Amino acid sequence: MLFSLILLALLQLPTPDLLIERRLAADARLQVGDTLQVRPLAGSAQPQAFVVGGVFERAADPSRIARNEYEVRFHLPDLQAMLPQPDRVDRFAVVLQPGASADSAARWINGIVLTAQAFGSDALAEETSSTFRVVSRFHRAIGIVTILASGIFLLCVMIIRVDERRRDMGVLRLMGVARGTVFRAIVLEAIGIAVVGSALGAGIGVITSGLVNAHYARVY
Repeated sequence: MLFSLILLALLQLPTPDLLIERRLAADARLQVGDTLQVRPLAGSAQPQAFVVGGVFERAADPSRIARNEYEVRFHLPDLQAMLPQPDRVDRFAVVLQPGASADSAARWINGIVLTAQAFGSDALAEETSSTFRVVSRFHRAIGIVTILASGIFLLCVMIIRVDERRRDMGVLRLMGVARGTVFRAIVLEAIGIAVVGSALGAGIGVITSGLVNAHYARVY
């Protein structure tokens, strides 16, 4: 009788739940309450049923930008029971209390865990951002070339504009307008066109950059 009650209680255990990342929920069209069959890629374990208990937004982490993998969060006992080697992990994050020394914590972890290599968030960002620094320099070079090319183009436009205004300048001179006044008017007109064009170009660049950054911030 006791064995039957224990067996009945085990059969009535609720299905364990998990949390899935927002991108995975959107791409796989998953909702809270859906049942998933999950198994580790390593080994030949049978799939285990899990219920989607919630959807979370992945926090920004410089070490995961290049990987861009989906993320699923399990309860630790469920994860240990499912993995073929429950006492091994590839990597984990440690959150310190405010004011704690990250260097001291890294040295302590390296001292007590064999084959472990701890990095602070700044060191990790520095290590994983080398590719982005190259891309940033490339973008800066493109920006400089673009500014120079646009400046030359603007100069050509202004030369054409001045050439077209020769007749108007001649009429103004015949009307008795001083040469200095005509010259200042042409210069002020050129400066106004340059300022308006630069402002429009900078505004379009800022808006485009904001849209691109917002898009890729959601992607990564």
